[in-house]
Amino acid sequence: MDSNSIDLRTFKVIASQDIELAAKQGIKTVVIRHGAVVTPSARDFASSRGITLTVDGASFDAATRPRNSHWDALLNSPEATKIKDEIISVGKKLWHRQYVDGNGGNISYRLADGAVLCTPTLVSKGDLKREDMSLVDLDGNQLTGGPPRTSEIYLHLEIYKAVPEAKAVVHCHPPHATAYAITGRVPPTCIVPEFEVFVGRVAISPYETPGTKAFAETILPYVKKHNTVLLTNHGIVCWADTVTHAEWYAEVLETYCWTLLIASQLGAPLSFIPPEKTADLMKVKKRLGLPDPRLGMQECQLCDLPEPENPIALLPPPGSGGAIASPGDIEAIVRSVTDAVMSALEGKSTG
Repeated sequence: MDSNSIDLRTFKVIASQDIELAAKQGIKTVVIRHGAVVTPSARDFASSRGITLTVDGASFDAATRPRNSHWDALLNSPEATKIKDEIISVGKKLWHRQYVDGNGGNISYRLADGAVLCTPTLVSKGDLKREDMSLVDLDGNQLTGGPPRTSEIYLHLEIYKAVPEAKAVVHCHPPHATAYAITGRVPPTCIVPEFEVFVGRVAISPYETPGTKAFAETILPYVKKHNTVLLTNHGIVCWADTVTHAEWYAEVLETYCWTLLIASQLGAPLSFIPPEKTADLMKVKKRLGLPDPRLGMQECQLCDLPEPENPIALLPPPGSGGAIASPGDIEAIVRSVTDAVMSALEGKSTG
């Protein structure tokens, strides 16, 4: 056995710490026994570090996966093939709209028998192919398929387990919606009818390291009453009855956030939809079966209070001791700079 491999055939269970130890030694191939249990976190860590797990010279997945199994049949069924093509189409839309970059974002769909069809790790959503897809169970174990499944599948699985109506999940990083997520703000409601009906009041989940179970669980307080959640310092996640509809919600949210940011530059207050008209939109939403925490509220409770004039708070510059300039300070600074410029110009004109 060469210096780039390690023999762990005495281990009955391969855990993440075993793979981490191999990575520290510069190991690229880990040899394991037939029947060994490899934990999902161990698989994820091996994939992220480019470490191959092998059984008798074959890859772990190829050696342990029963060929022509029930899961292989499901993965290659007409239903799954149709969904694969829809995922590929949605992946291209996300990439062309610049909602994902590099290999970012992930897409999944819940099939029969608790199996979830999902995109792979480390593949651009603009380059997806049918053979890239895999099936996982609701615990994140890869049942069958090509490359390793997305490392953020746990986020999708928590939604599927919490929301029976959820059939598809899309996670991406659209820049204007993510701008709200990284400032800890949610967009106000009662402004654009289409946003109210299809998305409405969004939630924002606390930050956790992406790809972990703790990260996935941050959305649990929100997904039953929201189909779209901002992920602090990360992006957004949307669920729906189809992959296409989940992508629609991402588009609706991103366009809405973009429009609000443009409107904030016009120097005029936002115009809000009257509460009684918002109540009409809630009736449409209820008829479509879309979730919203405002369903059942009185008219006077439906709309947010108007946002302040400067809704996005600026962080203090490094070394400022945490102090943020007040509006009066900013006005004084601007006046001082203007006076200095005017004085300089007057000096040139008389020189």
